[in-house]
Amino acid sequence: MASKGILKNSGSSRMPPQGAGKPPTAPTSAPTVVFGRRTDSGRFISNSRDDLDSEISSVDFQDYHVHIPMTPDNQPMDDDGGAKAEEQYVSGSLFTGGFNSVTRAHVMDKSGVAGRRGAKGPSSCMVEGCDAKVMRDGRGDDILPCECEFRICVDCFTDAVKAGGGVCPGCKEPYKNTEWEDLAGTADLTRALSLPRGPAGANSHKMERRLSLVKQTTVNQSGEFDHNRWLFETKGTYGYGNAIWPQDGADDDAAPAGAGHPKELLTKPWRPLTRKLKIPAAVISPYRLLVLIRLVALAFFLMWRIKHQNDDAIWLWGMSIVCELWFAFSWVLDQLPKLCPINRATDLSVLKEKFETPTPNNPTGKSDLPGIDIFVSTADPEKEPVLVTANTILSILAAEYPVEKLACYLSDDGGALLTFEAMAEAASFANLWVPFCRKHDIEPRNPDSYFNLKRDPFKNKVKPDFVKDRRRIKREYDEFKVRVNGLPDAIRRRSDAHHAREEIQAMNLQREKMKAGGDEPFEPVKIPKGTWMADSTHWPGTWLHPSQDHARGDHAGIIQVMLKPPSDMPMYGNINEKSPLDFSVVDTRLPMLVYVSREKRPGYDHNKKAGAMNALVRASAIMSNGPFILNLDCDHYVYNSKALREGMCFMMDRGGDRLCYVQFPQRFEGIDPSDRYANHNTVFFDVNMRALDGLQGPVYVGTGCLFRRIALYGFDPPRSKDHSPGFCSCCLPRRRKASASNANSEETMALRMGDFDGDSMNLATFPKKFGNSSFLIDSIPVAEFQSRPLADHPSVKNGRPPGALTIPRDMLDASIVAEAISVISCWYEEKTEWGIRVGWIYGSVTEDVVTGYRMHNRGWKSVYCVTQRDAFRGTAPINLTDRLHQVLRWATGSVEIFFSRNNALFASSKMKVLQRIAYLNVGIYPFTSIFLIVYCFLPALSLFSGQFIVQTLNVTFLTYLLIITITLCLLAMLEIKWSGIALEEWWRNEQFWLIGGTSAHLAAVLQGLLKVIAGIEISFTLTSKQVGDDVEDEFAELYTVKWTSLMIPPLTIIMINLVAIAVGFSRTIYSTIPQWSKLLGGVFFSFWVLAHLYPFAKGLMGRRGRTPTIVYVWSGLVAITISLLWIAIKPPSQAANSQLGGSFSFP
Repeated sequence: MASKGILKNSGSSRMPPQGAGKPPTAPTSAPTVVFGRRTDSGRFISNSRDDLDSEISSVDFQDYHVHIPMTPDNQPMDDDGGAKAEEQYVSGSLFTGGFNSVTRAHVMDKSGVAGRRGAKGPSSCMVEGCDAKVMRDGRGDDILPCECEFRICVDCFTDAVKAGGGVCPGCKEPYKNTEWEDLAGTADLTRALSLPRGPAGANSHKMERRLSLVKQTTVNQSGEFDHNRWLFETKGTYGYGNAIWPQDGADDDAAPAGAGHPKELLTKPWRPLTRKLKIPAAVISPYRLLVLIRLVALAFFLMWRIKHQNDDAIWLWGMSIVCELWFAFSWVLDQLPKLCPINRATDLSVLKEKFETPTPNNPTGKSDLPGIDIFVSTADPEKEPVLVTANTILSILAAEYPVEKLACYLSDDGGALLTFEAMAEAASFANLWVPFCRKHDIEPRNPDSYFNLKRDPFKNKVKPDFVKDRRRIKREYDEFKVRVNGLPDAIRRRSDAHHAREEIQAMNLQREKMKAGGDEPFEPVKIPKGTWMADSTHWPGTWLHPSQDHARGDHAGIIQVMLKPPSDMPMYGNINEKSPLDFSVVDTRLPMLVYVSREKRPGYDHNKKAGAMNALVRASAIMSNGPFILNLDCDHYVYNSKALREGMCFMMDRGGDRLCYVQFPQRFEGIDPSDRYANHNTVFFDVNMRALDGLQGPVYVGTGCLFRRIALYGFDPPRSKDHSPGFCSCCLPRRRKASASNANSEETMALRMGDFDGDSMNLATFPKKFGNSSFLIDSIPVAEFQSRPLADHPSVKNGRPPGALTIPRDMLDASIVAEAISVISCWYEEKTEWGIRVGWIYGSVTEDVVTGYRMHNRGWKSVYCVTQRDAFRGTAPINLTDRLHQVLRWATGSVEIFFSRNNALFASSKMKVLQRIAYLNVGIYPFTSIFLIVYCFLPALSLFSGQFIVQTLNVTFLTYLLIITITLCLLAMLEIKWSGIALEEWWRNEQFWLIGGTSAHLAAVLQGLLKVIAGIEISFTLTSKQVGDDVEDEFAELYTVKWTSLMIPPLTIIMINLVAIAVGFSRTIYSTIPQWSKLLGGVFFSFWVLAHLYPFAKGLMGRRGRTPTIVYVWSGLVAITISLLWIAIKPPSQAANSQLGGSFSFP
């Protein structure tokens, strides 16, 4: 908007030095004032050659800028009809292609699926009585000779110049330029924006178009300029009423920061978008003091334990002291990063004021927010129901964010036709659901969750037609569910019918050949049983009956634009249409929705979810290039429609350009009220993550994360510093990189990678890192510029000018989609750094943690955004077996991290020390299971042997034990205080820590060692998101017992401890000299173990005692084997028999 409404004296570039800073004086004659454009650096550049000969070049009042409002004659520019036809062709075609194959576009019939867009007529002359085409340049863009944007054809323009005195027929003001060549040159000039250019190529002009500053208008539903509405929204006036006087040197490129800003802007108080809410000192100070006290107590206790050995059972003392040393070390790693917890809050009103309020640079108040590309990933429609995925897509499409700035990409890694057709149904239903949500402010915007709410749905609803609309939408949604649930049978029946027809045709053809005189014997015809789409063509993805080129790991790449990019202006519904609902006051546009299934071929490592995410990163960069990326699992839907705005508050705030991602907490639905297996995981999300937010930022947890695209590309933050030398710097000193910040401009300071000695990076090396797609490489500087914060105050570093993102997106054409097909092919990543340093990182089951670690290791920061209303909600496995397998996958990934180059011991000096300790704990915590399982057997061994870990239970040991226990309880209470979790949630977390530590974590360590030593790869299956078959009980899965070998260790611990308690009591009761102190010590620790394993034992019982017999058989055999082994190692002596009082037998 900088080029509109700004008057500039043409003689300012030739201003004499002695005239600078003088107040304005009355002109001796009326000056010729012309329009100019303002660059992103603050300079005003003339758009006319006549300015060089202006007659006011020598007066003193030349250095002022006047903002003039738009006139009622200003009309919106119409889109080109050819471009619209191309876009319609793109949105109605299914694009396929891949390695050694031709990219094809299959025209499909998608009636009712595409989003609504208003149709505009061709650009025609606005002179009354003339309907000729307007003047256009060589690129086909309209040429508007007057600033009022009065469209005029060549003939009328010539008549106005020759016969009309060069006066515009619209605003009646003289044309500033009357030459055709000058007009064409000026039109090209105003489209350019001063920005660093990428590699020169055929597609470089697309980047210029995306970065251009265009004029904005305010129009009503009829498409005409609404001047009264503009005056109301902008408080604008005609005339020279608001002159802004720049400071001296404002036009100088070497001027200091803020020199060209008005005094009002310099003195304007900064209104931050976010603020830190520190923990009260009354809570955090005692918390830190207790950490110190417990640390000192642990040190003295361990020293005392080492000095006072138990000579009667040195083996028991040795095992216990080793375990206790490890537990102390593990507690320190877990506790130190919790010393600086913080809370954060956002201000959405300030965000709206800065980015969506009329300003001189944006008179219409059109959204200046950057675009967001949302990724949803799915892989198996059987384990991840398509109805769940469809509801997630609907919640995304209805999010409260500028429609033209949103784009949703669904990655179907299974290439299933069921997912494709379910998304087509969701796109069709979105035409009703999304406007309904906007009209009545519906929360949540997942239809399934909304219609299953337990609360009153009519609360706070004031519109009289809400009841009627809700009833109609509910019926439409029920029909939508029936259609989606019937898709598997419909696809199967359709495919069987087409296959039968193909077989009949082949048999008829064979019979005709035999009748023609063929001597070949009759053989049955074998035709592959394909999967057919609704338009009677073969599905290019995975077939129901796998065949060559149509299997789960062998199919072509597929891209389908299901909802085309919306128009840049709001489109309201028409009550005269046959729409079942009245949307006359609701914007009915829908965000762009794209179905993507990357190419898969045998012999290629597709890298599971990480590879699918990187394919989406490349495809989205070419099709929409949103500077920010939000990734969600298919079962995590948008619960808070304003969550995207809250995340954008952090990215657009001062210093936000150094944030690599904003992580939202994971919240879950469908979990039993008691949360038996700690599925909510509140201790991690509300304690550990808040604490990490006070350091360098929370870890990336795989979903609900808003990324900065440039950070995913592997670039360094604009301003990073070394916090401390790395752990290995004493042996391997690091070479300090030469600073070149003074040589680099502010525009290129964010495009840096750590592999280079200087801060700058040669763009010619991009193909080696990102691949050979020129479209992708050209999009990188664009994404970097658009992700910058708004430079609305001199204190904002590395900002972008206001109004720079108010332009509409480019229309999609076939060449863009064809390029997107090529970048999702299986061969594209070869000899590039995708998965190594760019995008999601490969080589680990937990690719999310590794990806976040690499960003923090380059100096980026992250932020934890806890919204008042949950941002996203998903599902979690409530079945014990599924939960253990989920924990097993996480723990195995941590073991892989520990044995890889991503170990925090090798972190760079750009990572803070406490952040490094937190990442070190991520890789070490599974190894605690080795010591934990030994320590859980120690009480039983103590009761069997009649010994204890100490010689006697003296006062010193009990005092240390009491201090350590009390400080642990007090720390837990204070954590509950500053995090807001419940005591029951903390206790459930402690219980499942022991359950997972004795089962899944131990298996993860063994599997990780096998992979490192023997090279045996580990394969995991998706966590099932299916609901239980018992519709009467939503928690039916909780009581289902599924056998797994992970249950053997904790069940063995339970049985051995129960037997040991019985043996201990019997020995003590029947002995001549009972030793109650050793009995109480062993029994106390046995009960401590059993109390933690109680949820596990309760889960084995099931609902009706349906525990598998194999569980008891295995546990009994293991318990008997250990007991016999113990008797063989240490048989009872005669002295022991005499102490037992003769004949000892079990009661």
